[in-house]
Formats: sequence, structure tokens, C-alpha cells
Amino acid sequence: MLHLAYRNLFQSKVRLAVSVGGVALALSLILSLDAIFVGMERQLTAYIDHSGADIFVSQPGVRTMHMASSSLPPWTVDQVKVVSGVESVTPIVYMSNVVVIGPERHLAYVIGLSPNATIGGPWRVVEGVKIPSPGEAVIDRGIAAKSGVGVGDLVKILGQEFRIAGLSAGTASLVNSVAFVSADDFTRMRGNTQAVSFLLVQVKPNESAGGVATRIERAVDGVTVQSRQAFAEQERKVINDMSTDVIAIMNLVGFLIGLAVMALTVYTATLVRRAEYGVLKALGARRDHLYRAVLAQALYSVGLGFVVGLAFTLLLSAVVPGLGLNLALEVGGGSLLKVGGMSLVIAGASAILPIAQIAGLDPAVVFRGK
Repeated sequence: MLHLAYRNLFQSKVRLAVSVGGVALALSLILSLDAIFVGMERQLTAYIDHSGADIFVSQPGVRTMHMASSSLPPWTVDQVKVVSGVESVTPIVYMSNVVVIGPERHLAYVIGLSPNATIGGPWRVVEGVKIPSPGEAVIDRGIAAKSGVGVGDLVKILGQEFRIAGLSAGTASLVNSVAFVSADDFTRMRGNTQAVSFLLVQVKPNESAGGVATRIERAVDGVTVQSRQAFAEQERKVINDMSTDVIAIMNLVGFLIGLAVMALTVYTATLVRRAEYGVLKALGARRDHLYRAVLAQALYSVGLGFVVGLAFTLLLSAVVPGLGLNLALEVGGGSLLKVGGMSLVIAGASAILPIAQIAGLDPAVVFRGK
């Protein structure tokens, strides 16, 4: 019966191409959308992941950077420094703002760094300095290239002009970027308040981030303390909550397209071979064997469609970064499992109608020539 399914599937190359292509298109739609959101998650938490901090300390109730602000009194730095297990504390000031280059405006996380900051700055500088001095800024090289500027040119951040002193890589996503300025400039533009936004804490060797975080919470009042991993997870949760409905709708669209294509293809293939199935039934072939042939045909088609769709998505993930877009695609294991499960459902559901047709087929029809 598996041979029958294989022969039915490959008998018409056009029908095979249409079915596999349709399923591949539907599944690649789901895979690509998931890959885009996984890539965006990683881009949006890139600063946290590459900050060099083991622990983030913020004001009470603030657990993300995205769509949030934090303010801590300056003496919090000294209070955290003396906690057992703390190696270093780097304060940063932070605000969501825009980088203005000519007529273009780019949404950005603006980070204010002190001159002696050892962590919290750009993790990969491709040109210029890493820590900006007063009047200077470090921006993403993709943003700079898109706007036609480079080191030495002027940009406007927080309403003030800065000279580009460095270009960083990996600090931009589809929706925003990260820009770095001097903490002194940031403080002056904010009204000379000495408050800091976040404390980036490094722990001593052989100390656990979780254990030190607990000690900081007990020793310092009025703060929220999270490990780097927990902080990044909270950031991803915000993005997931914002995108869940979109992903669900697009997944449903892809599923329905795949189901419609496969149902039509398998039904047509069964209808064309109707007489052959009638002969097999007349010769004593068991119904469950015929049903398995139809189901195997659907599984073959969906399996090929899954492979083609995955290959197309992987090709996109390799090509897109080279197009100069601040977009990354990353195919995750969870996405593969989800799409694999949906593929099995599509194969099973698309075989229901052809199986019902075979079940009601009268072998005598074949011999009457009808």
C-alpha cells in the first residue's frame, strides 16, 4: 500500500509540484514569521545579553527596559557595592528617545555612560571609540550607513547635537537601536539630576548571581533586583505579549492554506484512481489498507512540503542579514516542533474526505464501467 501511495503521488508531476509547493508556502509562512519574532526577541535583548552584567538593579516594580523608565538615588551605588559577593557596580542612565539624522528619525535606547565604565557599553565597535566623551555619541553602523553619515558627522540625540565618535555593530533591530552618549551630557540634558537608571552588577568569581541578587534585595531598600537572564526573559515576555495575536492569526492562515491545498490534492488523486481502488476492494483488499495508502500519500506530500518550506526559511535567514536590513531570522526548535505537529494534523485532516469516498465505493461500479 505504501508503494501505491508513492505511485499515486508521483504519477502526476504537476499535481505533485502544486501540492508540495502549496504546503511549503504555507509552512514557510509560519516558520518565517516565527523566525522573525525569535530574531527580534534576540535583537531587542541584545544590550542586556551583551552588557557584561550578572545582575540588574532598578527602581521598585521596573523589570524591563522596553517601554519603561527607572530612577534610583545616587547613593544606591555605594549601598550595592558593599554587599557580599559584589565585584563591581556600573551605573547607567537610560531613556527611550530618537536619533535624528537630517530628516530621518530612528527610535533608540539612549544609554549614558560614565568615562570609567567597564561594562554596559557597546560590545562590538567597528570604528572609533567605545566610550564617548562629552559631546560625542556612538551609534549603530547600520543606522549610520542608512542615513549616509560616519565618524565625525553630527547627529541629534535628546535634542542636542553630538559628533559621531564611534560606530557599533549588532546594536540595531527592525524597530530600534542602541545609542551611547556621555553620562555627563545625559545628566545635563535631563536637568542635572544625579539619579541613575540601572545598576549593572558583576559578581565575584565562584559566586552565583541568584545568591548575590538575594543579598542585595535584603540589604538595599527600594530596589528591584534581577539576574541578567531573568531581566532578558522579562523583556522577551513583553514582546511576546504584544505579538501573540499576530502570530496566532498568521499561523491560522498558514494552517488553512496548507490544509486546503492538501485536501484538494489528495481528493483529486483519489478521484483519479477511483477505479483502481474499486478493483482492489473487489479483489479483497482490506479497507484499512486502502485508508493507509491515502494517509501515506498525504504524509509524503506534507513531508516534502515541510522540507522545502524549512529549506526556504533557512535560505531567507542566511540572505536577509546581507540585504542591509536590521532584521534577523532565527529558526528555533520550538518552532520546528510546532510546525511539524501542524504538518501531521494537515496530513490527517486532508485524508478524511478521500477515505470517506473509498469507504462508500461500490466495487460493482467498476465492473459496470461507471
